[in-house]
Formats: sequence, C-alpha cells, structure tokens
Amino acid sequence: MELVGRITAGRPLLVLAVKEEAQFLDTDLPVLLTGMGKVNAAVALAGVLAHGPRPTHVVNLGTAGALRPGWTGTHVVGSVIQHDLDTDLLRTLTGENYGAALALNADGGPVLATGDAFIADEAARERLAARAHLVDMEGYALATAAAQAGVPLRIVKHVSDDAGEGAAKSWRESVAGCARALADWATRHMPRHP
Repeated sequence: MELVGRITAGRPLLVLAVKEEAQFLDTDLPVLLTGMGKVNAAVALAGVLAHGPRPTHVVNLGTAGALRPGWTGTHVVGSVIQHDLDTDLLRTLTGENYGAALALNADGGPVLATGDAFIADEAARERLAARAHLVDMEGYALATAAAQAGVPLRIVKHVSDDAGEGAAKSWRESVAGCARALADWATRHMPRHP
C-alpha cells in the first residue's frame, strides 16, 4: 500500500491497484495504491478511511478484462459482484447473505465481477459472462470497504484484455495505454484544486 498526497475533507480520493495503472495521472488529488487483490484493496482503503479525514468520495480507477465480445474503452460501473465466493452455499449453511451484489451507479452501467483469480481462460470467461460484463480483482472489496465507512464510491474501468487465453500478456502490453486513458478520464471528470 502506498498513499501519495494527503487525504483532506472536501476532496475525493483516487484509488488504483498498482503504479502501472497510475503512471500518467496528473492530479493534485491524493492517490492510494492498494496492491492487487481483494485483501490488499480492502485493507488499504479501510485503513485510510478509518484513520484521518474522510474524502468526499472514492474513485477507483483501474483495468478490467472484458467478458463479452466487443467490450472496449472506459466504463463507469453500475454494480459489482464477487465471483469467487459461493454465496448460495454460505446462505444454506448459515442463513446469512454474504457477498450480495452492490449497486454503485443509479444511472446503470456494466456489472463488474471481482475475484482474486486473474481470468485468462475461455471456460472461466464464459461462466462469468453470464453474470457480468467486466472482471477485475479489487472492485467489490473497495465497494464493501467504502460502504461500511459510509463513503460514496465510483468505479471506472478501462478494458485491458478479453479475459481469455493470453490475457496476462495482453494486460502487460496494454497497461500503459489503459493508464493513459484512465488519466484522461480523471482529467475530464475529477476536480482540480483551485
């Protein structure tokens, strides 16, 4: 985890997984780099929200795999699910609902599936495509941590790969272009300090 800048009340916090995704950001807003995966994301964001001033909201910028053909570009996520937690089985065991879908954007938008597995095979992609449009490794964890702290969250993902065979190579080759697109989105949509 690395926090660049200082979180202050009245301003948003940008959250990204790794420096490769943040390499072109040109902002005076604080940037939290969580590391990859749900645990790193949840612990990092929960930690900064628990200790110190609260941002007005959190914006997660990052890369995502496309689960359906033709998905490219930058997307504001409408809802997020956790694809690697067996919520149905846990409900039958405990009667409790763990890992329910979280709505983020009242205007709709794609469904993001979050899990600790990097999706890079056709069978996994097809299974997930029945439930979601995009896949990542941090979104659900960030949404949960922000919701528990009472801080609004927006998730913005740029498609880096097709979540199929060769996705890891595609991510390495496309992450710089994705980082540039995310930086452009931030420039257009995030406030600058006066």
